Amino acid sequence: MGWDDGRGVRFGAPAVVVLPLQETKGGKPAIRSPEARLAEAEGLARAIALHVVHGEVVKLRKASASTLFGKGQIERLAAAVAAHDAELVVIDGPVSPIQQRNLEKELKAKVIDRTGLILEIFGERASTREGTLQVELAHLQYQASRLVRSWTHLERQRGGFGFMGGPGESQIETDRRLIRDRIVRLKDELEDVRRTRGLHRRQRQKAPWPVVALVGYTNAGKSTLFNRLTGAEVRAEDLLFATLDPTMRAIRLPGHDKVVVSDTVGFVSDLPTQLVAAFRATLEEVIEADLIVHVRDISHPDSDAQARDVADVLAGLGLSDEVKRVPLLTVYNKIDALGPEEREALAGRAGEDAVLVSALTGEGLDALREQMAILLRAGTHVHDIRLASSDGRRLAWLHEHGEVIGRNDDEAGVALQVRLSDADRARFATI
Repeated sequence: MGWDDGRGVRFGAPAVVVLPLQETKGGKPAIRSPEARLAEAEGLARAIALHVVHGEVVKLRKASASTLFGKGQIERLAAAVAAHDAELVVIDGPVSPIQQRNLEKELKAKVIDRTGLILEIFGERASTREGTLQVELAHLQYQASRLVRSWTHLERQRGGFGFMGGPGESQIETDRRLIRDRIVRLKDELEDVRRTRGLHRRQRQKAPWPVVALVGYTNAGKSTLFNRLTGAEVRAEDLLFATLDPTMRAIRLPGHDKVVVSDTVGFVSDLPTQLVAAFRATLEEVIEADLIVHVRDISHPDSDAQARDVADVLAGLGLSDEVKRVPLLTVYNKIDALGPEEREALAGRAGEDAVLVSALTGEGLDALREQMAILLRAGTHVHDIRLASSDGRRLAWLHEHGEVIGRNDDEAGVALQVRLSDADRARFATI
């Protein structure tokens, strides 16, 4: 069933996943193996319930401007599509509008590239108003740049963001105008949402509780760890991008009556440029945290490469300098999937800034809580604070969030020497 028959492609449809691998002479070796990259692409496809019936790495000496692949490669792919009755071909890389159109003719199946696939996942998973608006805007900007015959009238478009279904295209020029108008309206709506979110963030900054943000590569186990720490029931599945919208819950830590933990969107390599704004909006919450916990799937063969990808995404979003000012704790997650020798070797790498845990079994959670508490207390200073004798509320706050090491009561009130972090000192000033 092809895209041009007007029926679209259904979710759960059989799909062929192809990784085009550009051959290079010399230069830096690839960070990831082709097999690992193909496995991730297949995982992305399964994240929207596609049935992956065939996966293949296709080496390219030189990409064809019109079809990306060579004639023989296209014939082989067309045979695989026909043999598996595939409805969709996912190309894990950039595909130009011309290449997409020509490949659909040759393969007789709908073709989407990595950007289109990730946009589709985000369209399915975003649930907050801002997340939904960001993804729709990203999709429209992506679609507006592609002169394909698969666009439909916006007024008739079904729920979701349209790659995988809907009627055939008509009146392209009218739709282009509708897209442009919708983009303008979405930007206005997003600006209103951002202002509201900014007000909420400023209110949270006045709250007397530290914030811990969980970050990491998609499917590293952040949501499972979040659920373990908070007792929440955030969606936690063995799927890429199972969590898109940030979720916050309060927990207790040693020496801290209340700490807010935030579960954030998973990172991914080759983040589509159309989603950079959506990622930055989400990660603005991270850079204002008091502690960042980087969750790594240490059982994954590309764990080190994934960690570099997290750093690269932050750098690409212009957030790396801000994040460097926040204490960072690395969590080596999924140790339950390691053998005894691997765990022993990993233990040698752990220290004050790294903890071994299994969010699935709960192993190492007590050590993680203790280390989080230690880092939240780090960087404290002794401050001289004077209060009125009747100001019991602020005095109680100081005892709860700091260490009162000296007190002198006189006619003017109470003079205190209190050990506080810079963040808690700033919070105290707003009370």
